[in-house]
Amino acid sequence: MATPPHLASQLAVNVLDAHSLLAAFGVLGVGVVLFAETGLLIGFFLPGDSLLFTAGLLCTGSASGGLHLSLGPLLAAAAVGALAGSQCGFLIGRKAGGTLLARTRSAKLREGAQRAEELLERYGHAKAIVLARFVPVVRTVLNPMAGALGVPARTFTVWQTVGGLVWSLGLTLGGYALGSSIPNVDKYLLPVIALIVVVSLLPLAAELLRARRAAKEVRG
Repeated sequence: MATPPHLASQLAVNVLDAHSLLAAFGVLGVGVVLFAETGLLIGFFLPGDSLLFTAGLLCTGSASGGLHLSLGPLLAAAAVGALAGSQCGFLIGRKAGGTLLARTRSAKLREGAQRAEELLERYGHAKAIVLARFVPVVRTVLNPMAGALGVPARTFTVWQTVGGLVWSLGLTLGGYALGSSIPNVDKYLLPVIALIVVVSLLPLAAELLRARRAAKEVRG
């Protein structure tokens, strides 16, 4: 029995490629991917940054591939997926403690967990929760780490909402703004996404630099 063309395209989707995910699942896929990346440890490899930026770009209709998304539903799906995912990860951490992270065989996840714990210890709950949104893998593991380490639920909810909205809506609108100003910008998508990932790490880099300078002043 032949597989219908639309089903075949979904089965052949490349989960590491933002454009492939969007072509197969559209706006709904954005919400699901963000939920999995921020709420489930198995989603640490998903391309959240590039997915948001590419989706925003495709809302302008300027891409040459013919795929077009609606901005309003996209923003809603991005926000809901990012916020619900983080809250789910926090609750998993509360229930399971550090068991899931302790049992993982992924070196990348273990490294991300260590960086997440360092963020919480160095910058405090509020700043760490917001900064973690912009660091791949760390934004996946910080949520259960926060639950396991006993971060107050109200504190976590407030600041994950702030960070989640800035991250999800900011990257989406950034892609939309760039797509609106540069025709056929999708031809340069790979270098643009690389630039976005670098820019998204700037808040963390700035905090690290500030902390080092403060430490030197104390020692001096």
